[in-house]
Amino acid sequence: MGFDGRLLSGMSVLAAVVETGSFTRAGEVLGLSASGVSRAISRLEKRMGIRLLDRTTRALHLTGEGARLYELAAPHLSGIEEAANVVSGAASTARGALRVSLNSLFSRYVLAPRLPEFKERYPELQLIAVQLPDAGDLVADGIDVAVRFGPPPPSSMMSRRLLETRVLTVASPSYLKKYGRPRRPEKLTEHDCIQFIDPQRGKPFEWEFQRGKEVVSVATTGRLTLTDVDTMVGACVAGAGIAQVLALGVEHLIANGVLIELFPEWPGETFPLHAIRPSRRLPPAAVEAFLDFCREICEAVETTVKAS
Repeated sequence: MGFDGRLLSGMSVLAAVVETGSFTRAGEVLGLSASGVSRAISRLEKRMGIRLLDRTTRALHLTGEGARLYELAAPHLSGIEEAANVVSGAASTARGALRVSLNSLFSRYVLAPRLPEFKERYPELQLIAVQLPDAGDLVADGIDVAVRFGPPPPSSMMSRRLLETRVLTVASPSYLKKYGRPRRPEKLTEHDCIQFIDPQRGKPFEWEFQRGKEVVSVATTGRLTLTDVDTMVGACVAGAGIAQVLALGVEHLIANGVLIELFPEWPGETFPLHAIRPSRRLPPAAVEAFLDFCREICEAVETTVKAS
């Protein structure tokens, strides 16, 4: 089969559909209507003599042949895009709309205080920040970048580690006055421990304690199982039970004596924060600018924590 510009154009449309998850969002990226995107895909399928996408009313899925074609072609499309960006200077200009999904702790305690600086640095960039479940589908939700706590995502996505924050076991003074303070992690089995659902597994997080190479797992139980961090912290402050929380969101409560850290001699358990983007292709300047800014402000947070 001969090569011409129509084939390259069709492959670019296919890549946009795969990486945005819909004809509509691909059209927004390419400056086409959804029907125009659909026609371009149909022309590419006709030219190649194979079906590339299975379409339903709710979702799009690559066929086996389509997945293989995308896998082989995507690196070459990235190279063309990179070359064009370098030559045109577009790679250094962050502009347009960027849709990001942010963890609430990161959004509130790390990003929000620095947003005026971000706006001043990138005056042509519009940031659209939403909060979606950590287990959400970035492509289906039209997300350019997500900032989430937890282990690195599957290899189909690109990620950058932004920071790690300690996992603390805490209780309120009122709870400790009523039920006593556990002196060792193993004693938590005798207490009412607030459980928090891991969004990736749909099950409560396991409680672990680390000190150097020593690791202790404790099978805790409790009458409250929650999925919202603010509710968990609020319940703990009110004396409803003992909780494991991230240091990033509660340092001020501990400093003010509202919560008590129970096991400071077990400081080794940490939880990572990652910035994730759903495509391995060359990120647009807006994505790269946001990732660099996130990394910069998270490095400042870690430096402050180490100095304190």
